[in-house]
This record gives sequence, C-alpha cells and structure tokens, in this order.
Amino acid sequence: MKVFIVLLALLVVHSQAIDVVKVRQMAAKNNVSCLYVFGDSSVDPGNNNNLKTDQKVNFLPYGKDFYGGRPTGRFTNGRLATDLIADALGHTKIIPAYLDPNLTNAQLLNGISFASGGSGYDNLTAELSNVISLSKQLEYFREYKARLARHVGKKRAQEIVTNGVFLLSMGTNDFLQNYYVEPTRAKQFTIDKYQDFLISAMAKYIKELHAEGARRLAVVGMEPFGCVPLIRVLRGTTGCDDVYNKVALTFNTKIISLMAKLGPTLGIKNFYTDIYGLILDTVNNPRKYGFTEASKGCVGSGLEFMQTCKGLPTCANRSKYVYWDAVHFTEEMYKIISEEALKSLMKTFA
Repeated sequence: MKVFIVLLALLVVHSQAIDVVKVRQMAAKNNVSCLYVFGDSSVDPGNNNNLKTDQKVNFLPYGKDFYGGRPTGRFTNGRLATDLIADALGHTKIIPAYLDPNLTNAQLLNGISFASGGSGYDNLTAELSNVISLSKQLEYFREYKARLARHVGKKRAQEIVTNGVFLLSMGTNDFLQNYYVEPTRAKQFTIDKYQDFLISAMAKYIKELHAEGARRLAVVGMEPFGCVPLIRVLRGTTGCDDVYNKVALTFNTKIISLMAKLGPTLGIKNFYTDIYGLILDTVNNPRKYGFTEASKGCVGSGLEFMQTCKGLPTCANRSKYVYWDAVHFTEEMYKIISEEALKSLMKTFA
C-alpha cells in the first residue's frame, strides 16, 4: 500500500481544510508539473483490472461514489488521496492508471499512476498475488517517458519529469500478506531484518527513480496496520493490535532515516508524510474527525474485502465510516490523508 499525510486543523467538519488557492500558488511558483504514483492498493486507480489476479475491484459497490457511480478499479467508494492531491494542485481531478486501455496522450501531461494493488517493496510480495511489482512499475515508467517524448518532444518531456512529484506508497502487503502469511520471508528473516531488507529494496528503487529523472520524492509512511478491521478480527483484539502497530512504527523510523541519507546524496528534494499518528488518532477518536464508525468497513457486514464485496449493500452514510471495506479507507478518510500530504508538500517547498 506507500508517500503522503492534518491533525489539529481537522476537527469534525474539517473547518480549516487546506487552502487550495495557496496550494496552487505554491505549485505554480515551483513549476510542479504533475504527480507520478508508485505503490499498492492505496494508490492503484485500476492497473490491476486486466491482470489475472484476485487483487482487483472493478465491480460495484467499489466506485459507488466515483463520477457516474462507476467502478474503476480503485479500492474505495470514490477517489483516492492521490486523485485529491492532483486536483488540489490544479492538474486533474483523477490520476489515471497507466494500463488503462483508454489512456490518452493528453493525460500523460497531468500525472499517471503505475501502482498495483497487492504490491510491495519486496518483489516477492507482488509475485504472490500475480500483480505488478515495483520493478515492473519502474519499467512502465520508462515506457511512459518514451511515449511522452514522442508526444511533446524530448526536451519538454524531460522538463515535465524533472518538475514532477514522485509519490511512493506501499509496504503493508509486505508485512501482512508476505511475512505474516507466507512462510518464505519469515523463515529467512527476523521481523527486524526483514524491515532492513525492505529498506534496502526501497533505497535501490529510489536510486533508480533518480536515474530516470526524479528530483522530488514524496514517501508515505506505513499506516498502523494493526488497526485494520480485518486484522483486528483475525488477531482477536477489540482495539488495534499493538504488536503489528509497533512493526509499522519501527519501519517508519527506518524510512525516515533512509530519506535523510538519500536526499543530500542524490540531490532529491524529498518529504515524508506521516499517516501513522493521524490514522491511529482517527481510529481511536473517530468523532473528532467527523466519523462514527472506525472498527468495521461500510460494505456488507464490515468484514468483507475485494472479491467478497461483489454486489453487497453498503452503509447509508459512507462519509461517517473510516474504512470502506475491511481493509481499505473511504474517500472521506482519503480526504484527510490528502490534506496532510499537501501540508507536507507545502512545508517542503516553503
């Protein structure tokens, strides 16, 4: 699922939401050209739709609150945080999937998502679900660059890439799906050593992104995945699972350390979006953020996700739920996350 993330300013009705005018002024001043997205289901707008995998949601009720009430492959009821960020920047209301067969040349200019639900920093994680690994996402980005150059010319294409913001959002699947479910990595590494393994892989990919022209990098930290409704049930906890949350928190510390080293070394302007504290506070104090339900999803009984959600009824008021299904957030929660990401972006370019 990972780089983006409003705490004090978001009370119940988000009365002091991000100032879009200031965001767009900042974007114009710094020539922010577009948003390039790499990651997992937290930022996948439909790249998995035509893959032979169970990790796809191109059916209702997913997309129930999207434009036209149609499913696009986004793992939520409406738009993702990345869509909302791009909208606030003034580029496009939605970030298209690179593998969308209807992708136009005009859309290449405003931002693209190469993300794939079920992917992770560990390529084995993607292989387990037959989805697009981070290595493959980078390969698609190189393909995109060539297409962009054909459309606007090599020099203009290079300017667009250099001025783009590269967002990296993943990691949850590496732990939940790979390490804790599949036996391979757990037999090879302790949890601490596996975190180091992922950080190594992450460093490698960031260097490759830099080699391809990335100069502005946003990394979204790990969410407190011990709070995910499905995990709470599987672990038999009434609240969030502290063991899993500690793993996420420790991993975030290592991400921050890596970024502190790579930024000066590579000459990348990077920023870290801490969603851990924000999401934990939202789950523990939902009414503070305008929610009434944070322990289960809006779809069905609240414990279904992906394929098991097909055709199920949903809660009446989706904006009052933190989670859409038993794993993924609602658009309303993504609004809060996107606002935090934009604040991080504003601070970086200040």
